[in-house]
Amino acid sequence: MNTPKFKKFNIEAYKPGKSKINKIKKVIKLSANESALGMSPLAKKAISQKNLVLDKYPDGKSTNLKMAISKAYKCNFDKIICGAGSDEVIQMLCQLYLHPNDEVIVPQYSFLMYRIYAKIVGAKVVFAKENNFKVSIEEILKKVSKKTKIVFIANPNNPTGTYLTKKETLELRRKLNRNILLVIDDAYSEYMKNDDYSSGLELFKNKDNVFILRTFSKMFGLASLRIGWGYGSKQIIRALNVIKPPFNVNGLAQVAAAESLKDKQFIQKSIRHNLNYANRLKKFLEKYNIFSNAVSANFLLLNFDDCKYSANFLYQKLKNKGIILRSTEDGYHVKNKLRLTIGSSRENLIFMNAVRKIFN
Repeated sequence: MNTPKFKKFNIEAYKPGKSKINKIKKVIKLSANESALGMSPLAKKAISQKNLVLDKYPDGKSTNLKMAISKAYKCNFDKIICGAGSDEVIQMLCQLYLHPNDEVIVPQYSFLMYRIYAKIVGAKVVFAKENNFKVSIEEILKKVSKKTKIVFIANPNNPTGTYLTKKETLELRRKLNRNILLVIDDAYSEYMKNDDYSSGLELFKNKDNVFILRTFSKMFGLASLRIGWGYGSKQIIRALNVIKPPFNVNGLAQVAAAESLKDKQFIQKSIRHNLNYANRLKKFLEKYNIFSNAVSANFLLLNFDDCKYSANFLYQKLKNKGIILRSTEDGYHVKNKLRLTIGSSRENLIFMNAVRKIFN
């Protein structure tokens, strides 16, 4: 039998952080920037209800969830779209905006799905250099051409953990051609308590040429339910709704996400936990000449250039002990670095103890 011909893509597939190790049952996974505290008790209770209707299709418009988002973030209900993870919203944006040979600018080290979805629809991905692992406005502007349709940035940036200040973010939008869509991924914004930072949503609620991405996978601990959202002009949202799959967000995800937004106590607890352990881990690792970015999101990019061991050496040693970090060589092609997710109290203490033993 002959297989009918299909398209071939010159794309490096996304490689998620590893989650399993052969012969080790209880793995400590610090590789995927997931929530340190799990999901909100309110969300857990809501999806444990016996009267949940799961034999019918979910609300294709995610109405209750959009109402909860609008209330929590003081934003316009009609400018929200929900997706099966924010990466589905990225996919829809690329389908909506990009033709073959259009150009998309992404920072040199940035979330891999921007480039993957852009390439799938035939667009050319243009990389802007970073300065010391920080997104550079100047380098982005240098790469702009008549073919540029979208600029993607995550702020704070994944995998580097660096961020653009409020002033820098406003400057980028001001200097970009107004016909270019600036997409700001706010995936880690809930963790940010830095005085010079403002989220894309805070800065550009009323801008028609900025689109904001948000997720429930990080702070809210709903990674397995695949739920995210986007915020943009009514015109963009109407167009996205035309191409959106009819029942893209499952019912459990909609209920859990809406309840998560109500749990202010859990959100504050998560923020305090992250700030405390991010600072403790940063200080601890500096004893071994492993340096990282200033504390921002719920992860640190660990630099081994001054360390007596290489990143790969420590990665393998920790893996043998059942602890997984993210190698930044896969996909990102960043050498001698590891990305460390801030884990639970127990996970962080086990990680620190393992590092002590390796170095001593």
